[in-house]
Amino acid sequence: MFVKICGMNSPEAVEAAVAAGVDALGFVFAESPRQVTPDQAKALCAGVPAHVLRIAVMRHPHKEHWERVIELFEPNWLQTDAEDFKWIKLPPSCTALPVYRDSNAPADSDLPDRLLFEGTQSGSGRVADWDEASGLARVAEVILAGGLTADNVGDAVRFVRPWGVDVSSGVERARGEKDPAKIKEFVACVRAIEV
Repeated sequence: MFVKICGMNSPEAVEAAVAAGVDALGFVFAESPRQVTPDQAKALCAGVPAHVLRIAVMRHPHKEHWERVIELFEPNWLQTDAEDFKWIKLPPSCTALPVYRDSNAPADSDLPDRLLFEGTQSGSGRVADWDEASGLARVAEVILAGGLTADNVGDAVRFVRPWGVDVSSGVERARGEKDPAKIKEFVACVRAIEV
């Protein structure tokens, strides 16, 4: 099970996530209490092992902003709304992770091979529509996000059967402030799930 912790903005959070064995770290460049600059994100990744993916999280970015992120931060993946990829040019070193939200996923024939599915508002802690996510997970590799916590991730994985999970507010002690203990607990819960 692919595990991503999103909204990384402190060295202690990055350290805790890497120690817990995550597959990916998300750095938010969109407006958010978790927002970082490309320089800050690059500095936070200085000691991160190469096998941990660095994901740039954006939403309808301006061209100049995206170019600055790709140049300074050099992400492995770009996560942004699916429609943004109509104009964004990705270098060969960066993979697209299109975001779909409740009720806006396309027909199966138009789905990408891999996508992130969440509730209507990123970073709000609202649970996504698991019924819709489950349908998508039958035809694509779905990373499920939206309102996940250590308490509900087991139920979410067993119901949706996603390819991966993504958490942000569910591992925070205050809005925008990650809790290393909650990160460790969340990852441990995911790794313990048998599906």
